[in-house]
Amino acid sequence: MLKYILKRVGIMLLTLLVIITMTFFIIRAVPGDPLSSMARNLPEQVKLNFYAKYGLDEPLFTQYIKFLKNLIFHLDLGESLVYPGRTVAESIGKFSPVSARLGGQAIFAGFTVGIGFGILAAFKRNKWPDYVVMFLAILGVSVPSFVAASLLQYQFTVKYMVLPTTGWGKASHTILPTIALCFGSIATYARYMRANVLDVLHQDYILTAKAKGVSNFALVWRHVIRNAILPAITILGPQIAGIFVGSFVIERIFSIPGFGFNYVSAIQNRDFSMILGQTIFFASLYIFALLIVDLLYGVVDPRIRISGKR
Repeated sequence: MLKYILKRVGIMLLTLLVIITMTFFIIRAVPGDPLSSMARNLPEQVKLNFYAKYGLDEPLFTQYIKFLKNLIFHLDLGESLVYPGRTVAESIGKFSPVSARLGGQAIFAGFTVGIGFGILAAFKRNKWPDYVVMFLAILGVSVPSFVAASLLQYQFTVKYMVLPTTGWGKASHTILPTIALCFGSIATYARYMRANVLDVLHQDYILTAKAKGVSNFALVWRHVIRNAILPAITILGPQIAGIFVGSFVIERIFSIPGFGFNYVSAIQNRDFSMILGQTIFFASLYIFALLIVDLLYGVVDPRIRISGKR
């Protein structure tokens, strides 16, 4: 297992280096920069001083090498070009907890409710609970999250006025965004879980367990869920990482000061340092989440660990 983890970590670092390199050169290939508009009416010497301060007057490859050195040896993601004095690390530390709370609630609700609906639909196949769950699943996949968010705002903030429309700070501010974010996740997990449970129920070891007199609860918990949940865990990994940037539109609609909101602002302002630093943060989180998912496979299904040793 240790050898496997070290190998995966090496691949993760190589992947991260490729992402950093591609992002660095792509964002600088876009015409213009934040300083050109900010220093438009300033004297030429002052403009040159601005460019020299942030190293934008140096060759592109030299800027790239300097950035890598600061990142590797000092873990320095740089300073914002639009807001002098604000570092990228400070922005991540300020805005990511907001997105983490909102996305964490959405993932927990989507995973638990979706898994429960999928199991219910499988055991009640071709009955009204199955039809209701599948209807909700199709609806959840078809309706975009921003449409669901707009409908929720109209129903609960305009028509009935029971929840706040926008803002952040209270628990009530998280209810509608969480529902809008987890609606699609519930549908996805329900569909996957229903199909996998139906497949597991026709396996020989299920018939053997029933013949031995295993209770329904033990049958579902020990034999059905553990074997049917692996594909759902595969989806869970990217979603854990996506909670920070997957809610761009939702955070905009509800005016939530989260990571996605700040990331979009950095792109609009062409804040090179902020875009690159936040991309590195998201990419690292995404890659690390995939590693955790691979390790969870061995926890959920011991057969994976046995085959790995062999």
